[in-house]
Amino acid sequence: MVRTASDMLPLGTLAPDFRLRDAVSDRDVALADLPADRPLLVMFLCNHCPYVVHVRDEIGRLAADYGDHVTIVAINANDLAAHPDDGPDHMRPLAIELGWAFPFLFDDTQEVAKAYHAACTPDFFLFDRERRLAYRGQLDGSRPGNAVPVTGADLRAALDAVAANAKPSPDQRPSLGCNIKWKAGAEPDYFPGVR
Repeated sequence: MVRTASDMLPLGTLAPDFRLRDAVSDRDVALADLPADRPLLVMFLCNHCPYVVHVRDEIGRLAADYGDHVTIVAINANDLAAHPDDGPDHMRPLAIELGWAFPFLFDDTQEVAKAYHAACTPDFFLFDRERRLAYRGQLDGSRPGNAVPVTGADLRAALDAVAANAKPSPDQRPSLGCNIKWKAGAEPDYFPGVR
């Protein structure tokens, strides 16, 4: 595990396209198929990362609170060969156990993660109704072992702003978590140590 911060994709970036398999429904989900009149939250998660485990109950609460007016998808891009426990066969039971009603997509090629400049799990990207990036960064200031309560405060504030057709505060702090487990030799140029 490498403790890694978000790459902080520039605000205003258009949501990169994707078509990925949902581990829960076993159906493809594409950006073009999602409601175009709603904000979009894309979360990069995985099964085992202690940073994700630390916040996954709050992710479920957040989805329950905002799912009626924000489209939510989660994407797992970890290398299946090196980390088989993060694969679709394990993603489905985890999503069911946690009651996640949003698609949990598997990015086997890791091309979608690269397009989003995802760097860690968890990593959050919130797009407005025009599919322009309005927020990227942390859920809140809580990390495993730092005794800060998990509230989702940062992301919730951004969701509230976007839902009200306003811009979130530009003071956005990077998420911090386990690095995405890139395939050998396939680390993107924005990944720490590759530049």
